[in-house]
Amino acid sequence: MIFNSKYETMTREDIQQLQTERLQSTLNRVYRNVAFYKNKFDECKIDIEKIQGVEDIKHIPFTVKEDLRQSYPYDMFAVPLRDIVRIHSSSGTTGKPIVVGYTKNDLNHWSEIVARLLCSVGVTDNDFVQIALDYSLFTGGFGFHGGAEKIGAGVIPSSSDTNIEKQLYIMKDYKTSVLISTPGYAITLASYMAEMGLHPEELHLKVGLFGAEPWSEELRHQIEDKLHIQAYDNYGLSEIMGPGISGECEQKNGLHINEDQFLVEVIDPKTGKSLGPGETGELVITNLFKEGCPLIRYRTGDLASLLPGTCSCGRTLTRMSRVTGRTDNVLIFKGIKIMPSQIEEVLLKAENIKPHYRILNKKEGGSEELEIQVEVSKEILFDEVKKMLEMKNNITRRLQDELGIEVKISFVEPRTLRNLNNKK
Repeated sequence: MIFNSKYETMTREDIQQLQTERLQSTLNRVYRNVAFYKNKFDECKIDIEKIQGVEDIKHIPFTVKEDLRQSYPYDMFAVPLRDIVRIHSSSGTTGKPIVVGYTKNDLNHWSEIVARLLCSVGVTDNDFVQIALDYSLFTGGFGFHGGAEKIGAGVIPSSSDTNIEKQLYIMKDYKTSVLISTPGYAITLASYMAEMGLHPEELHLKVGLFGAEPWSEELRHQIEDKLHIQAYDNYGLSEIMGPGISGECEQKNGLHINEDQFLVEVIDPKTGKSLGPGETGELVITNLFKEGCPLIRYRTGDLASLLPGTCSCGRTLTRMSRVTGRTDNVLIFKGIKIMPSQIEEVLLKAENIKPHYRILNKKEGGSEELEIQVEVSKEILFDEVKKMLEMKNNITRRLQDELGIEVKISFVEPRTLRNLNNKK
């Protein structure tokens, strides 16, 4: 099912013409209203009037995450604050938060592109959509909420904070037909169902949309087998908009990019040069229709490729592969991005801790656990149990405050991890 055939089935010529017009308009707007872009373009001697087509965008410098941090909180906004009706931001665990703003038009456009994703996998106004994503400053929960309401579906904003058992009772009693969550959370639900003796056929589930973390085709098969649903991938990014940048259709043949609102490139992460269809590299995204804080050539750090050819579903939009990894050493745990440096900073402040640790992301039996093994001095290992537990609890609490998630701390003897690394 196609939600908006005007934009989803345009000819390639019409898409490129629309992108060119919107790119030129956006470049002029950020040059006039965003000091960062004016200074950057002037410094690089960029004449935006010479950007005559989307292919010319390669002459424009990249925007990176540090630029957004340096612009905290509102310096990247392209409209007066009185026109901003919604604020979202990152957690700020790696420094200053990245703040994004939305105008009323932005929210309407956001709901529109998420509605396209939902319709593309068969969601209709007869469905009940249970959104088990975080409802907070992050964009996931609210993004899908607006899209589901746009198509007239019933929305159950259960959030990811809800107790798992209660989540399942809601799913059963409220007759949920569509689940939206991270793929890891879906596997956890399936595991709890087995423990509770709740068979998938007792539910009304038929479709699941999963994202916020990379997941494999094997994991898709597991989710579909355990929950008796069709599972689909989608891609979004808070800095750019949130969910809605791209998503699979029922063919599961790549993620259709909403090209009327986003210009997506793939580059070699080392050289910055553009790569062709089928070549895996770093996704670089430009907002074409956002008013609040449009970004130009934003380096996402996500690895994927643009797919050649067209899809049998009838959409003419360019497709991208699923995200296969990151260009940096970011760890994604339950949809939350974590830098090892965040963990290291907390550990180094603790007494009797050696500068060696190992991060283990354990996935077993439908559950996911983040364990941090830390080398400690021999004095601590042979000290009284009460002091060791107190130290472990202090570190655990500080890490949970820093990362916003639960972690498990394990103490190991000195040289344990160093010897392990030397064997590799």
